[in-house]
Amino acid sequence: MKNIMNQFHFKVAAALVLLTGVFVSSCDKDKLNPEPLTFFSDLAVFSDPSRILAQVNGMYASAKSGQFLGGRYYIYQDIRGEEFLNELTNGVTGLQTWNFTVNDGSNEVNNFWNAAYAAINGANVFIEGLEANKAVLNNDALANNYLGEARFLRALSYYSLLTLYSRPFTDGNGAKLGVPLRVKAEKGPANNDLERSTVAAVYEQILGDLNFAETNLPNNYSSAALNTTRAHKNTAIALKTRVLLSMGRYADVVTEGNKLVPATAPFKAASGVAHELQADITNVFKTPYTTTESIFSMPFTENNLPGTQNGLGGYYNPGPRGAGDYSLNPAAIIGDPAFAATDARRAWVFVATNNKPYLNKFPTGPVHTDSAPVIRYSEVLLNLAEANARTSGVSQRAVDLLNAVRGRSNPAGTYTTASFANADALINAILTERRIELLGEGFRSIDIMRLGQTFPAKASVTAVPPSSNAYIWPIPSGELSVNALCVPNP
Repeated sequence: MKNIMNQFHFKVAAALVLLTGVFVSSCDKDKLNPEPLTFFSDLAVFSDPSRILAQVNGMYASAKSGQFLGGRYYIYQDIRGEEFLNELTNGVTGLQTWNFTVNDGSNEVNNFWNAAYAAINGANVFIEGLEANKAVLNNDALANNYLGEARFLRALSYYSLLTLYSRPFTDGNGAKLGVPLRVKAEKGPANNDLERSTVAAVYEQILGDLNFAETNLPNNYSSAALNTTRAHKNTAIALKTRVLLSMGRYADVVTEGNKLVPATAPFKAASGVAHELQADITNVFKTPYTTTESIFSMPFTENNLPGTQNGLGGYYNPGPRGAGDYSLNPAAIIGDPAFAATDARRAWVFVATNNKPYLNKFPTGPVHTDSAPVIRYSEVLLNLAEANARTSGVSQRAVDLLNAVRGRSNPAGTYTTASFANADALINAILTERRIELLGEGFRSIDIMRLGQTFPAKASVTAVPPSSNAYIWPIPSGELSVNALCVPNP
């Protein structure tokens, strides 16, 4: 069925997910009636530490939805760019996103919005409930730890929404319309009507949440698995480098990045989790997916999968491991001379029996248990390299950071400061390296938009300039139908 859901009902259902751990179908209107929420008081769900921890795990589970950060977010952000070509013309697996024909009724536009706000409301419900029941934990540091995790997930969710539905911050310094900024728990229809905040206001909330998270999250957890799948101090700092880069606040990226990256190589975080690049990049993308390069990931097992047509490997691998919806575009980054034939990352580019190249970065299948990589240390290094180049020109620091990522997989391709005639040449090399290193991890559309660039033409799809209405996604019809104060994009 066409998934244009009543937004209030979905947000209430999200509260049920958090409080009871049971998801209810959007097609069952009786189960979506908000009245059952009265059966689950704070006294019940926040009655002891184990139940509170269960709610923390519930927040991560909500964000890990295959329609959201468990799969589709990275796919949409990549297939909007030029790196992938659509092979199956399947309307269920992002065809409209790939060819820039989505409208306010498109499934991907509505489903993603619903999943993101479900995660946001789950965080809001938890924050409100824990603030009222901190005494149950009898441990203020632990309570603030949990609140930091909730605010980190809320920040990540809002950032994800902005990068699809709103104009880039750099277009008007954040003055354009963002998304409705919901920071209160919704357990009834009272606050359903809410106007869109500006892009700047939403970013302010994101940074406020991340600053709180950095202050209150622990330095680390008791295992590599927890350090990879739950937010800690360095997770919040790493996400701040991405957010600030999207805002064009390059000096602030340098400030935050320097917290995680020492002045000279070898680069390894000096406090908290000791994040560093792996000598062999392929180790990052295979079991157990918990190296110190992986700052934050969404894990999956055979009993906990991203869902039908959501797994990353299903999109990028042909049969039998996947459907092969998207092949790699030979005219894009895999055809760029900067991506050398001897580069270790070429191992992920393989030619299938139909004589077309595909990305094998997420190799499990047909049961897709690859972790979805949200933040890696290599991204932080490239964020910091770009920010340094934009603030200090052709500096040894920027070149060393670029070389750390590039040289790991292509030792013969490293640079010196003399390799670049000016800062623009260095920045272009860093941006090219991002396309190689982060291919398939959901960055191409984000990078194009934050820089105000045109989406390049691909196959039968013409170029999409910043002036086009198709440059960003429309506000979903489901939201517009129930939120009287929300307006479409101009």
